[in-house]
Amino acid sequence: MKKEFREMLKERGRTEMPKVLLAAAECAPLSKTGGLADVVGTLPQDLAKLGIDARVITPYHKVIKDKYRDKVEHLFDFEVLLGWVKEYVGIERLEVNGITVYLVDNEKYFGDKIYRGGEPEGQQYMYFCRAVIEAVPLLGFDPDVIHCNDWHTSIIPMLAHTQYIGSMQDSIKYLLTIHNIAFQGKFGFDFVHGLLGIDPGYYTYEYLEHNGCANFLKAGCVFSDRINTVSPSYAGEIRTPYYAEGLDGILNARGAVLTGIINGIDKVAFNPHSDPSLPARYDRGHLKGKAKCKAELQAKMGLEQRPDVPLVAMVTRMTEQKGFDLVAYILDELMNTEDIQFMLLGTGDARFEDFMRGAESRFPGRLCAYLGYSEELSHLVYAGSDFFLMPSRFEPCGLSQMIAMRYGSLPIVRETGGLKDTVMPYNKYTGEGTGFSFANYNAHEMLDAIRKALECYKDEETMQGLIGNAMKEDFGFERSALDYARHYIWML
Repeated sequence: MKKEFREMLKERGRTEMPKVLLAAAECAPLSKTGGLADVVGTLPQDLAKLGIDARVITPYHKVIKDKYRDKVEHLFDFEVLLGWVKEYVGIERLEVNGITVYLVDNEKYFGDKIYRGGEPEGQQYMYFCRAVIEAVPLLGFDPDVIHCNDWHTSIIPMLAHTQYIGSMQDSIKYLLTIHNIAFQGKFGFDFVHGLLGIDPGYYTYEYLEHNGCANFLKAGCVFSDRINTVSPSYAGEIRTPYYAEGLDGILNARGAVLTGIINGIDKVAFNPHSDPSLPARYDRGHLKGKAKCKAELQAKMGLEQRPDVPLVAMVTRMTEQKGFDLVAYILDELMNTEDIQFMLLGTGDARFEDFMRGAESRFPGRLCAYLGYSEELSHLVYAGSDFFLMPSRFEPCGLSQMIAMRYGSLPIVRETGGLKDTVMPYNKYTGEGTGFSFANYNAHEMLDAIRKALECYKDEETMQGLIGNAMKEDFGFERSALDYARHYIWML
């Protein structure tokens, strides 16, 4: 145990590290739709190295059942009341990468999509929260901290501190991690009251109410012992009206317990030296394999076989949040004035997909739009590209820029959230930097940043130095785990 942790624990009259239960709607590699799953699946492994017994509780989604049905162990089952209906709760156990995962089983709620949208999704996760809070005393694992993630689990602290006063659940400490404040869980109060029976006295601006709705994320911010989000810059941004989606009031009120912890990436899954999906392996000191990956990407995507031309890539959802309106605004100008290739992997808004289909026909051999998603192809894009574009309107953390740097693709990012915290802009006077950035949400400011990157491409020594800087960065979860461990101990 680290000396720092021993001293922190001693101040609290303890000798052992806290036990933690992470509650989340998804958990990689079992179920995944986004970065939340990666955090929940990877963080407990690094917490274990620090002596923290961290376990996960998540729905037993159909995608998990289809693959792992024969590997789970049934622990127990019981019933909970959701409204006036008694609902079955089965608790299954699965060991994944040395971590205990508890699965909440109910075909009615988790036998189809992970997220059903609208009120059906609200009912899914109100059931899940009730099941979690009722299951905790029965697990044979007594957590000191329940680590809630996003709105799907953020009502748990409120239930614990209002409906379970004096119980084990009430004595547990609660950490809420906001992965994306744009998703808050907003429902009519009658709908929520009918399912969870929350006292109408809490339907006020001080607690659950926001803009005439019951807002689950707000309730989590009110009742959790600590709040964090997934980068220091985003923690500051969400205290301002522009980024807070209406929750700046409560976040400023609780600013003393709000912090930012940068996410990490899985350094085993994303490693150009051992990645099985690449045609050639490489590392920071030996980049010949990266050139072979570029040639393979060009061939696979129908781009001209030119090792000398800079290849700019995106792996993204084509939405305004990801800055794709900026891309659409200047892409033709970029392609008409610069000798480059452009590669896109992703799906998104129909208007942007149509735009990219048209752009592909306008720039044959120079631009490719793969409108879909392939995990294997994404690895090749990271490895085969020279620059990786992420012009997000907001980005709580972002993982792609970290993965790109690990593969030696230099990120071009807007200075927001985790992009600002992880990408050091190139300094031509010192040679420092790991990528390129621009500050304002402006298409031509982005274009200027791309052109600065393209100028650097012409100087091999500069490019090699920047690639070396980028690949040297360590974005593993070890650093995140240390910060989370401190938070858990602070709450004891």
